[in-house]
Amino acid sequence: MLFPLKAIPGPVLTILREAARHVLRRPVIAVAAVPLLEDGRVVLIRRGDTGTWALPGGTLEWGETLRTGLERELLEEAGIETFLAEPTLVGVFSRPDRDVRFHGVSVIVRVPVREPTKRPVNPLEILDVQAFHPGEVPRPLALGQDDMLDAALAGTLIFE
Repeated sequence: MLFPLKAIPGPVLTILREAARHVLRRPVIAVAAVPLLEDGRVVLIRRGDTGTWALPGGTLEWGETLRTGLERELLEEAGIETFLAEPTLVGVFSRPDRDVRFHGVSVIVRVPVREPTKRPVNPLEILDVQAFHPGEVPRPLALGQDDMLDAALAGTLIFE
């Protein structure tokens, strides 16, 4: 009988998934948002692994669309439940040197949102959620995301 995946603790399963990505050596698809509040502030998350601020987002799960992945990541990481309008494409970022863990291809969108209403699901992964005026964003952002944020704020479409 096969070992049931449900019996593997969540953190261990996460590590196994990350290891599988390295073994498979294929790019991983991710989606991240530049969530904008009505007053123009940008909602960012502070990562537990590096302590640096970042755009909320993450890799797609098997069978997920970009839209459902975006909705899940914004809720899990930033506590954002409500979009005020449809997301707008900022770009596709694929430089292999952005993330030391794997080669990620990130689809970045700008999306008007309501204030976060919930706390991050995993407080070890996400230490804080905060909104910043564009000129007050703590830099550098994690994983080389500064150009992603800058493109979103400038309304520039990027394809790399």
